[in-house]
Amino acid sequence: MLKRYMEFQRNTGISPYIWIILYILPFYFIFKSSSMVVIIVGILLTILFFVFYQIAFISKGWPVYLWTFILIGISITSTSLFSYVYFAFFLAHFIGNIRDRKTFLILYFVHLISTSISINITIVLQEAFFLKQFPFVIIVWISVILLPFNIHNRNERGQLEEKLEDANKRISELSKLEERQRIARDLHDTLGQKLSLIGLKSDLARKLINKNPEQARDELKDVQQTARTALNEVRKMVSSMRGIRLEDEIVLVTKILKAAQINFTGTKEFKLVNVSLLTENILSMCLKEAVTNIVKHSGASTCFFSIEQTWKETIMKIQDDGKFKIPEEHEKKGHGLMGMRERLEFINGNLEVVTEKGTTLIIRVPNDVKQTGKEE
Repeated sequence: MLKRYMEFQRNTGISPYIWIILYILPFYFIFKSSSMVVIIVGILLTILFFVFYQIAFISKGWPVYLWTFILIGISITSTSLFSYVYFAFFLAHFIGNIRDRKTFLILYFVHLISTSISINITIVLQEAFFLKQFPFVIIVWISVILLPFNIHNRNERGQLEEKLEDANKRISELSKLEERQRIARDLHDTLGQKLSLIGLKSDLARKLINKNPEQARDELKDVQQTARTALNEVRKMVSSMRGIRLEDEIVLVTKILKAAQINFTGTKEFKLVNVSLLTENILSMCLKEAVTNIVKHSGASTCFFSIEQTWKETIMKIQDDGKFKIPEEHEKKGHGLMGMRERLEFINGNLEVVTEKGTTLIIRVPNDVKQTGKEE
């Protein structure tokens, strides 16, 4: 709770100098009174208000109601005795920072109704000093109406952003764990059996080297071949882990289109920002799949490629002037457009197909705002 209070003090959106004025201002109104008793009462009420105000911020559960009702009572008393209505501004900020929605709504309406009643009663009594500051009173009353909802909604948005960040971290950790398990399986399947085979054949060759040298040489040749095969499989596995850069994929698809006598135009040099390696890898696979479909099925003579970024997403377009072919049954099972959609769904992306004047694939993927150079 203390942490929440400190965050409130830092994130009020109001200059600290204005807060200092609001802390000092009650005493100006109090000392305008001619009665010493009233002045003493006013000073005590002001001190109690700020003390209870601090306590209210670190309270939880039913004491929040208790301290808020006491603060509302002091605010109404100050409005009646000293024409000082600005305590309502402090209360508006406090109520806005209450996280429980039920408690927030109850105290919001109690505060709004009580403040409105006290302001109207003071106007009816025609307090001269109160009427002089009437424009400021209206500003405070509008703040009592709007400010709590503004702060409450901002805090809820902040909580949702924190939950989303935590969820993204958990997803990232689970993805890393799954990747480690996949690597472990691949290593076991790739190297485990072959290393066991190399060990068995080496032991056999050692035993046969004196008894049957010819067979021992054959076993050693098998060991050598098995080691080479294992090395090649490890290289392939490492290569697949590195993924495919979009720039490298463009070089490859340019060659494919050139061989198919299809003119390739559009963006060829670009720099992606806030795009993870996983997202770029999936974009590369989608580009490759799209170009493969153009070459095989479209009968196009031109292929246009573009990629652009907004503050929230990356948009990739692949367009051709050929004919759109309805996906066949085997494509619906994971190949072609369906396969691209499945890959994009994994990173919250989507695919739009436009079949006017050729075929245009519009791929949208959200930017990764947490992306840093660490992933490199």
